[in-house]
Amino acid sequence: MAETLIHEPYFNIQTSIMKHFKILSLLLFTMVAFWSCEKDNYPGAKISPFIAIYDLKTLYKGNDVKLTTGNMFGSDYITGVVVSDHSGGNMPEGLIAVQDRRRLNQLRGIAIPLGDEAKNFLPGDSIVVNVNGATLSRVNGIMQLLDVPLTSIQKVSSGNEIPVNRITTADIISNPDKYESTLGVIVKGGFDPLPAPTDVLSGDKLLNDGFGDITLHTNANASFADSAMPVSANFYGIVFNKMIGDSLAPVFNMRSGDDYVTLSSTIEITPIIITGFISDVKGGDGNYEYIQMMATQDIDFSKTPFSVVVTNNANASTPTGYPANGWATGDKRTYKINMSSGFAAKGTFFYVGGTGKSINGSGSTSIASSNWIRSYDYVNNDGDDFGRKTGGLFANSGNASGLAVFRGTEITVDTKPVDVIFISSGGSLYTAGPPEKGYKITNTDWYDVRNPITLENQPYYKSGANTLCMTYTTKDVGYFYVLGGEYNVKLGKWVKARTQSNVELTKESTLIEIEGEGATILKQ
Repeated sequence: MAETLIHEPYFNIQTSIMKHFKILSLLLFTMVAFWSCEKDNYPGAKISPFIAIYDLKTLYKGNDVKLTTGNMFGSDYITGVVVSDHSGGNMPEGLIAVQDRRRLNQLRGIAIPLGDEAKNFLPGDSIVVNVNGATLSRVNGIMQLLDVPLTSIQKVSSGNEIPVNRITTADIISNPDKYESTLGVIVKGGFDPLPAPTDVLSGDKLLNDGFGDITLHTNANASFADSAMPVSANFYGIVFNKMIGDSLAPVFNMRSGDDYVTLSSTIEITPIIITGFISDVKGGDGNYEYIQMMATQDIDFSKTPFSVVVTNNANASTPTGYPANGWATGDKRTYKINMSSGFAAKGTFFYVGGTGKSINGSGSTSIASSNWIRSYDYVNNDGDDFGRKTGGLFANSGNASGLAVFRGTEITVDTKPVDVIFISSGGSLYTAGPPEKGYKITNTDWYDVRNPITLENQPYYKSGANTLCMTYTTKDVGYFYVLGGEYNVKLGKWVKARTQSNVELTKESTLIEIEGEGATILKQ
């Protein structure tokens, strides 16, 4: 017993010392490892021999840069896919354009001057380029890799698929360096002024896609220079830049006659366009909701009737499920108001809605003096032909509401509107079936009955690429949804696509707040 009493404290002390020794050893090991990391952040790792074009272009600060392994972060090569094609005679002479997505999936391109050898590189060629010793320079507005001998380029494979990159003119204009030397497609492009039957692509043409204008350049000796200009088409091509003063000015170059796909050879003018609405006034909505529209031509509604349909897809709206009869479903899902009397002059606003005729609900400024083509008591009356009486035409949050204008007053499941817009995307709106069910759309600045890239049919909202919608505002405030854009009657298209602006109205607001700055403009 005494021996035990003598050795137990000794054992505890020894155990304690060993524990502290282990802790100190672990701390020492951690500190050594930390110091090692300070000297080499990636011990044992190897730097990639390839630098992304994204990173390469950031080295250029306005002056030529001689490329070395040092300033390329330890790399010597770029790799990418060729997108240029000299067979059509419309590329900058002697240049190949190469693009990659090696950095953060960001597409970037760069040009390499190769003289007569450039024609031997085709779209889809995968290449590796040793750029150590080359010079990064901007020549005639185009970022280029100079002094790259042909022996520094290795073709790895050919015929590789190049994913379609849809871009807008607004994208290019806002960031020309980002899209330079990359392949893209401008969708639903047209020309201003409209081409005459004898007009051809040769020269510089102003191309508009509803988001802005860009120069489409076609060399006089290009193989497709004498081709007729389409009214509406998808244009595939490469963005190159030129210098105007100190700024980059983008130019779009098609490569061959196969780089445009005609969508239409005729002009279809939309007679009525939706320009705004209020769906949730301050206070009770009953008979105070209204829709603002614009006539793009003189319309005598007694001779040329139209109709408006609103769809409400709130969970309480019946019938539930997908709308088997589309816009003509009726009950609490769709409500129709006919426009069969009155007159609207070309380029003027007119209104359809409840009997209140006030700008923001009960007790607000009267707008009865405006051109009301139809004010209808939807609280106490069913709709024209379909739709049950209701305290509110629109859903106010959550599931989608929609608004469509139709030529005539006979609407069936197959009737296509002349203009349409949706707010939000929730609810049972579309099913591919079979059978296919949904709300028909038409060709607008937001929707396409046929996918402009794949050319597949997509005749309903939420089918294919038809997913664009407005967003709901705060409830019970009195926001007027302004759909501001620019519609060109002569071209029969939106040259500035509609965008949503929310104008918060008061009880004292006046008409200028919904018809003034930011409202739709008709260009004649």
